[in-house]
Amino acid sequence: MDTKAKATSVEVVFWGSGPRVVLVHGSVIDGPFTWSQQRPLEKRWRLEVLNRRGYGKSPSPSVRSDFEEDAQDIAALLGDGAHLVGHSYGAIGALYAAALRPEAVRSLVVNEPSALGLLKGDRAADAIVAAQAALNRDAEPRVFLEAFAKTIIAPGAAPPPPSPNPLPPELEQGVRTTMAARPSAEAEIPFDVLRRTSFPKLVVSGGHHRVFEAICDVIHRELKTERAAIRGAGHNTPFTGAAFNERLEAFLKGV
Repeated sequence: MDTKAKATSVEVVFWGSGPRVVLVHGSVIDGPFTWSQQRPLEKRWRLEVLNRRGYGKSPSPSVRSDFEEDAQDIAALLGDGAHLVGHSYGAIGALYAAALRPEAVRSLVVNEPSALGLLKGDRAADAIVAAQAALNRDAEPRVFLEAFAKTIIAPGAAPPPPSPNPLPPELEQGVRTTMAARPSAEAEIPFDVLRRTSFPKLVVSGGHHRVFEAICDVIHRELKTERAAIRGAGHNTPFTGAAFNERLEAFLKGV
């Protein structure tokens, strides 16, 4: 059964009971949809599914969707301690939050972080940054969504399926939030702080794009993390369901 509450000022949906696992979604789609395939874990874990600012019933961002403002919300949500799992844009916020309150992090999992700035000077990464910067923020949300999705598809891969027309209201809300978001390439991951932390760390990629593999490899190398690649759903590795869940739970149980 879903239960909802306010943690700090943002909406959180709670699934299950057990040790706390805070789940932070990425761009475009909200928390409950991003992590829908992780619900089987609620039999053993208390999943706390955050809706970042601009999603669900959370308030609008102070200025625009920003991983640093997300980090403040996530850090407050950690309370006395929790496992922390972040996906894509939300993984950047999770990294920042873990540096803000390392004493409250039992473990950290970052999945396909969109920290493109880590590869500045890499031709393929710079091309994604340029493509995202060139997107028309005044376009209809459906047009923007399809163009945005193409920027993270590996060259030669099949194009994403057409977006629903019209977009469901909750998806349009997420698209509009993404259209105004601070670019993820501006993130400067706080490696100096995170290197001094002792909590276990896992970096997961989707095995679909050289750029995202390289980002994950940089974080793995800098923070001496565990490393995994879970193929089958491209950038959205949580959608693999059992494959992602088994790797995640094995990591959490080992903490």
